Amino acid sequence: MKTLEKIFAAKLLKIKAIKLQPDNPFTWASGWKSPFYCDNRKTLSYPELRNFVKTEICRVIMENFEDVDAIAGVATGAIPQGALVADALNLPFVYVRSKPKDHGLENLIEGELKPGMKVVVIEDLISTGGSSLKAVDAIRKNGCEVIGMVASYTYGFEVAKEAFKDAKVKLITLTNYEAVLETALKTGYITEAQIPVLNEWRNDPAHWNNE
Repeated sequence: MKTLEKIFAAKLLKIKAIKLQPDNPFTWASGWKSPFYCDNRKTLSYPELRNFVKTEICRVIMENFEDVDAIAGVATGAIPQGALVADALNLPFVYVRSKPKDHGLENLIEGELKPGMKVVVIEDLISTGGSSLKAVDAIRKNGCEVIGMVASYTYGFEVAKEAFKDAKVKLITLTNYEAVLETALKTGYITEAQIPVLNEWRNDPAHWNNE
C-alpha cells in the first residue's frame, strides 16, 4: 500500500505543482537559488485535491493534537487551507502576517486568540522554517500555546529540522522532498540525469548555484 507521502506527491506532480528548472533556477524569499519549486497553492484550484489536503490535515490534527482549541494559518499560502481545516473542525481561526499591518489596527495576528488557547499552526511549505517559526513566536507572545504545526510539504533541510527542534515545535507534514523525488523518477517526471544536480542542491542549498 502506498504511503500518504507518495500518494500526495503523485497528486502534486499530476497537477504540475512541482517545477524543475536546473538551468534557470528559482530565487526563494530567503535569497537561496533553487532548481526545485513546490507550489502547493495550486491544490486550491482542484476541488477534489483541495478536499484531500483538508481531510488529511484534519486527520493529522485529530490523531496528534486532539486537545486543539484554535487553528492558525501562516500568511499568505496557508490562509485558505487553514480556514478550510478550522471550518471542518468547527474551531476558531486566525492567520499570522509576516509583519504587522502598516495601517489601521496594525495587527500581526488577524482574528482573535484568547490567552491559554492551544493552537495548531497550518503551513503550506517548510523550507528554512524561518517564516513558520516567526508565526509560532507571535502566537506564543499572544499568551497561547503552540502544540504543533502541520504542513503540506517540507524540503527536509537540516537547518529547518534544527530550528524546529530548538523552538520545541512538533512538525508533521503530508509529504516531503524524498517522496516527491522518488515518485517523480518513477513516473518519468524527472530523469536519472537530473538527480545529481538536485542532490547537489539539496546537500547545500544555501550555497548552491548551477553556473
